[in-house]
Formats: sequence, structure tokens, C-alpha cells
Amino acid sequence: MVSTPPRSAASAADVPARAAALILDAFLDYNERFADITRRAKRHFEQRDWRAAQLDALARIDLYDVCVVETLERLELLLDDRVRSRSLWAAMRRAYESQVQGLIDRELTKTFFNTLSRRFFHTLGVDAEIEFVALDLDPTVGIAERVALNRYEVAQDLVGACARLLGDYPFATGYVDPARAAAAIAHEIAERTFENGVPLRAIELLRPVFYRERRAYLVGRIDDGEGGTPLVVALTSTPAGVHADAVLTNLNHVSLLFGYARNAFHADLPTIGDTVVFLEALMPHKPVGEIYSVLGRLKQGKTERYRHLFRHLSSNPDERLVRADGERGMVMAVFTPRDYPVVIKLIRDRFAYPKDIARRQVEEKYRLVFGYDRVGRLVDAQEFRNLRFPRHQFDEDMLAELLGECAETVELDGDELVVRHCYIERRLRPLNLYAREASPDAAERAVLDYGQAIKDLARSNIFPGDLLLKNFGVSRIGRAIFYDYDELCLVEQCRFRKLPQPREGDETRPVEDWLSIADNDVFPEQFPRFLGLPEALRNAVLHAHPEIFDASWWQSLQQRFRAGEHVDVPPYPASARLPD
Repeated sequence: MVSTPPRSAASAADVPARAAALILDAFLDYNERFADITRRAKRHFEQRDWRAAQLDALARIDLYDVCVVETLERLELLLDDRVRSRSLWAAMRRAYESQVQGLIDRELTKTFFNTLSRRFFHTLGVDAEIEFVALDLDPTVGIAERVALNRYEVAQDLVGACARLLGDYPFATGYVDPARAAAAIAHEIAERTFENGVPLRAIELLRPVFYRERRAYLVGRIDDGEGGTPLVVALTSTPAGVHADAVLTNLNHVSLLFGYARNAFHADLPTIGDTVVFLEALMPHKPVGEIYSVLGRLKQGKTERYRHLFRHLSSNPDERLVRADGERGMVMAVFTPRDYPVVIKLIRDRFAYPKDIARRQVEEKYRLVFGYDRVGRLVDAQEFRNLRFPRHQFDEDMLAELLGECAETVELDGDELVVRHCYIERRLRPLNLYAREASPDAAERAVLDYGQAIKDLARSNIFPGDLLLKNFGVSRIGRAIFYDYDELCLVEQCRFRKLPQPREGDETRPVEDWLSIADNDVFPEQFPRFLGLPEALRNAVLHAHPEIFDASWWQSLQQRFRAGEHVDVPPYPASARLPD
């Protein structure tokens, strides 16, 4: 006769599987709640309820931590005093891996497990026994399922294909003149494919609509028989109905739309991995982590950035961690791998004069940007904790700076430097350096885009605070992006003033000596003094963007914001827009 194990022993043996199932159930619940918020984007777009859309964007960002806290509490009830047992979590990890193995988005579920493990154990670096690491893993490998697409054969009737296309993406408010919209979309597609010599066989679009801020997007490609040309149709919501606003086929324009200076889309995707595979094929230069982030999967975006960075460091032992190019910051210490395009930013323990803010205020600035409409001009700064870097890869002067000026944040632990808190961003070329190094034409384009960046930010109610060129970077395609957030604030919080006429004898004295200035006072007329540009480039900016040096322009923006008005900042160039 076979003996049956005591009931308590059988129950104990089942604990890792039960705990793993609890975690998977919690992740699936998070996914459903994420989808519930995401689906509301369509209604907000149709009703033009932009305030509700903004609140939902913030709620969806916060949802991950809400679900993590709920899951921690459930695990504590299930595991009781064994909740911090390493051997139990190792067994849970094995059980969990088995349970998620068949899922398309298993890497997202593993990241959720890691978050829980790290919260319980306050892990420094990584711990492969109780979390999923796999630095060499490509999260999309093994995804054989093709993403669901709507396909529209063109044959000899491109206008008809575009009419069918619009019919498959209906809105409660209807389209403004759908026949005219279909004809305009068809004309733009035909023009641009002809210009680029692209054969036009069919149009393929992802089935979910992508929503962000005040626009909706139909995202897909033109089937040219080869890799496909990106295609995005941008829609706006008006009191009269939905309007077809733009057609994007240029890779750079589409890449900017999905870029690291943009907020996440709200798109009701049944699964994420197959969509990532599709978008990665359209934009092969874009890191997969950035695609996860722009789809709203911010934690997975961080996981992929971590994997790529530390895989690079471990597989390139001669890599050096050096001080980032540009002027040394008074608030942040910044280092970078010499041959890898990110920067790691740490808040200094103390700030040099005249900076009079505290660490908490700097962190609040970064949190403001994290949930704000970045209008393509604010870099995505991902917050990390408890990272371990190989000590031998640091340049000695950089290591000395970190240990001497960031002692509250870093410490040596054997052969590694532990960084308890930092921000990691895409590395950009500082604009002040770029303006000196680039050809005259490229330098002028960059500084003119710098002026446009200030106007774009202002129209989104953001004042950078410090307009020095060193605080802006130049992207791969020459776009100016702001990345120094310690003095950033809302336009509404400033007092923009015109300089009064100096009294006799004041002309030769510094302004501060004869003018009373409050903390929030801003004098746009003085901006040109701080540009640090050669005369020709300074004059080009003054000529192209005179508004930013005029206090009345800033004051008029403030009046519009206080009246509840939204100032539109289109996320694509005028050349992509359809004729009215």
C-alpha cells in the first residue's frame, strides 16, 4: 500500500506553485486594468475630453505600482513569515517560469516578478537565484505569431482602398467629409511612394488605433514587396467630427512619433510582443526598449535598457565609464560608457552657488516630466535604483568625482560601485559643442531648431528655466531636445517682465544692482546675453524666433493657459499635413 504524505507536507510542497500562480494572476489583473484605462482613450478623443485623457495617462502610469503594492500584500498573507525566504523565492521563480512559458508576453510577466522580488529583498545589482536576469535575451525571439493587420489591396483603386480603410476605423462622431478625406490620404500616399520609387501593392494597418494627447493614429505600412514603408495616418477630433490631418511615410517623421522624447500611446493591444516585432521591423534603428516604453510598457522599457547596457559592459571589458562630454553640471554628475549611447546622471550631495534647490526638488522636476506631455522636446529619463557597475571600467577621475560628490548615492562594494539612485537617458551631443563642431549649415539648422524647441515647450506650458545651449542636446537627425530639468517649471509659474528703462548712471552697472528681482521673475530680453553663440548664429535665432525674447509673447501664452486654452504643438512637420 502506497503511503500518502501528511496533508501539511503536501500543502507546503505546493506553496511555490501557489505563490507563482498568485503573481501571474496579479499580472493578468494589472493587464486587464491597464486595458480598461487604455480603451477609454477612444471616448475621450471623440468627446474631446482632454482633461480626462490627461488624468487617465497619469493613472495608467501609476497603475503598475498600485498593482505591485496589492500583490505584495497578498504574498505576505499567503507566505506569512516565509515571505523573505530566499529558498522559497528560488522555488517560486522556477514554478513561475514554467507557468508563463507559453505566453507571448512572458518577458513582461517576468519583469513583474522581478519587481516584487526586488521590493522584498532590496536587491543591490541583480540576483539570478530569485529574479530573471538573462542579459543576452532578446525579448522578441521566439515570437512566431504575426500581429493582426487589416490589409487593403490597392490594385487600380487607391482612393477606394483608403475609403475602406476609414470605414474600418469608425468613430461615434463620424468623419468630416470621409470621401474627401479618403481622396486626400490616397493622393499623399501616391505622391510620396512615387517620389521614393516605392511600388504600391497594399496598405496594412495594425487593428488598434493609437491615441496620444489630442490625436489618434492609424499605424502600419505600405506593402512594397520588400520590408515595407512606414505609414501613419494622423487624425484630429473637431466639433464637426474626426478630421484626417496628416500622412506620415518618412521614416524619420515616424521614428520621432515613436521617439524617446514622446509620451506613451494608448493602444488597446491584445498582446505586446508581436506589435513590438512589427514596429521594430519598420524602425530597425530604434532600441526595442524604447518601443516597449512608447507602447506604455514602461517597466519593460527599463528592463530592456538595463539588459542592453549591462550586456555591453560585460561583453566589452575594455569599455570605459567616463565623464560625459559637455560642461560639468552644478546639480548632476554625469558619466557615460565611451562606446554606448546612454548617459547616467546622479544628483550631487551639494550644489554649487547659485543653485539653491534641494535633492527632493530635483527629483520632483523629473517626476513632473515623467508624466507630462513632452511634445518631442524632453528626453525620457528612466529612474533606476541599486545598480552595480564594474569598478575597473571607471576612469579614475570620474570615480573620484562620484565618491567625493555623490557619497549619499554611491559606495564601493569590493570590485563594484553601487549606485543607489540615478537617471539613465539617451546620449545626445550637447548643443554648445555641436554648434562649434558642425558645418555652418548644420550648426544653423540646429540652433534654429533650438529656438523652435523653446517655443514648442512654451506652448505646452513648460519653461526650461535655464536656456543655455549646454542644457540642450542634438539627436541623430539634428533635433534639439532639452535634458536638464533642475530649473524646469510651468510657464504659468513665472512672472515674465520687460526690462524697465535704466535711470541715469545705471547703464554701466549690472542689472542686478539697480533692478529688484524676485525668484520667479524672468526677463526674456536678456536671453540673448546667455546664448554664447557667434554673432551670425545668434542673429539667425533672433531673426527666426523673435517671440522668445519678448515678454509680451510669454504673457499672452500665460493668459491663454489661465483661460483653459490648449495651444497645439503638432508632432509632425507641416509638410506631412493634408490640405484643408
